[in-house]
Amino acid sequence: MAIETINIPDIGGAEGVDVIEVCVAVGDTIEVDTGLLVLESDKASMDIPSPKAGVVTKVLVKEGDKVSEGAPMFEIETSATSAPAAEAPPGFFFFSSVSLLFLFCPFRLFVFSPPLLITYAQSQGVVLSGGPGAVTQPSATAAPAATSAVIDIPVPDIGGAEHVDVIEVCVAVGDEVKEGDSLIVLESDKASMDIPSPVSGKITALSISVGDTASMGTLIGKIETTSSAPAPVAAPVAAKVEAPAAKAASAAPAVADAPVVHSGDVYAGPAVRKLARQLGVNLGEVKATGPRGRVLNDDVKAFVKTVMQQRASGGSSAGTVTSGSGIPAVPYVDYAQFGEIEMVKMSKIKQLTAEAMTRNWLNIPRVTQFDDADITDIENFRKDMKAEAEKSGVKLTPLPFIIKAAAAALQAEPSFNVAMHNDGEHIVQKKFIHIAVAVDTPRGLMVPVIRDVDKKGIYEISREVAELAGKARDGKLKPAEMQGGCFTISSLGPIGGTGFTPMVSTTEAGILGISKAAMKPVWNGTEFEPRLMLPLSLSYDHRAVNGSDAGRFLTYISTVLADVRRLLL
Repeated sequence: MAIETINIPDIGGAEGVDVIEVCVAVGDTIEVDTGLLVLESDKASMDIPSPKAGVVTKVLVKEGDKVSEGAPMFEIETSATSAPAAEAPPGFFFFSSVSLLFLFCPFRLFVFSPPLLITYAQSQGVVLSGGPGAVTQPSATAAPAATSAVIDIPVPDIGGAEHVDVIEVCVAVGDEVKEGDSLIVLESDKASMDIPSPVSGKITALSISVGDTASMGTLIGKIETTSSAPAPVAAPVAAKVEAPAAKAASAAPAVADAPVVHSGDVYAGPAVRKLARQLGVNLGEVKATGPRGRVLNDDVKAFVKTVMQQRASGGSSAGTVTSGSGIPAVPYVDYAQFGEIEMVKMSKIKQLTAEAMTRNWLNIPRVTQFDDADITDIENFRKDMKAEAEKSGVKLTPLPFIIKAAAAALQAEPSFNVAMHNDGEHIVQKKFIHIAVAVDTPRGLMVPVIRDVDKKGIYEISREVAELAGKARDGKLKPAEMQGGCFTISSLGPIGGTGFTPMVSTTEAGILGISKAAMKPVWNGTEFEPRLMLPLSLSYDHRAVNGSDAGRFLTYISTVLADVRRLLL
């Protein structure tokens, strides 16, 4: 047995990259390519796999650390009898595949990829052939013949996301681009993605514009390329391949240094431009401190801080950042003057949730109605069925009954199964019944959607709720699994409280809040008797739903929960 230290591999020259997740712990047995860490730069996130198998004996990094190439990550105990890794043959030059991977995989990527290594080598005029260890390159006397071709540029694999918004088109017809230059920027509900050009050439047509949506295979446009068809050459000359520094730098851009986008006299990467768009900042007014006059994230933040300080002090604030909603911006406060503070960065999910909540609050005239549902009988039925459910592999909770009741209410009151169209002139009547369920996760609030609830039984709904909630907590939900809801249920039951006013989504007409059930005395006509009462809070978009419809909807849910047999009618 031997103890070996695993270091951060080549990550394309990036420095000070954030560790956002440690995937293994001391005592874990890992295999080759087991994910060890997740790093995140200002461009994308990266999975760092293990180059060896063994048992983790020490973790040398933690979430929040900043690391660079060569930094120690873990110590692992490996078997001394394990076959040693094959030694790289003489003359083999290792091209960093990370930079190339960042061009084509906007979500998470693995650092080592032999097929991409070969592709990258060939794109540089290097031919890997002649059996193991033979590395050759074309003879200097080869005379390539230039040929021109116009090819389509489709959206590459974007992690299974569908109908992702196009928030920026970085090129125009007639522009000359190099391989790796940004063509468009996409933004899903989880991340933003630069889509680079797969080849160098001249843009001859664009088929996409800002505001469109795109999926894998969507046509971006056409590009005229000039390829070299080498004339017949003599046998390749074996040689040690040494990529010139300048060529390597231009061919494989660093991970943390996204392709520079030229917009007038402003030089900035996509991440900086996204931040500026979110804050309403004109980049032309921002003082650049980066290399070659490049605007950095810190430059945008410093500009906003200066403007807010000027506003707070009553000074001039030309180029003031505003929300665009007519609401005064929150003044800057230096909290450090009152005592020790710590700046805690919000996760991407929490940032997106905050944006959505603000958007919903400003756009939806929300009304909330309250009621108590008598769930005494349904709770007794649930307990009676608990053992039988466990035999079927189902953990029966009250939530599936509430979901089924909500689906029945949407059928009985279709006026609630709607959404306001953004043109302000139409209401979208939905013919399907998908119920969203809010799930609290370490990363923030996530809302998976259970589809076709009206066609499913309690056991099937229970299994699906458990599966989707588990995926949400593990961060494995796909974008498609959080879209298309007709109505949302948000439960604070285990936490407590007697009621709250949940926020309505712009894509739905209502949301049901569930608080903690409690035994209460209820008058049955002759006497008070103890009944288990469940507080319900129904918030709805008053543009689409009127009060009488909402009253009937909430009463129907309460009636069904009081007597589950009504679901059969």
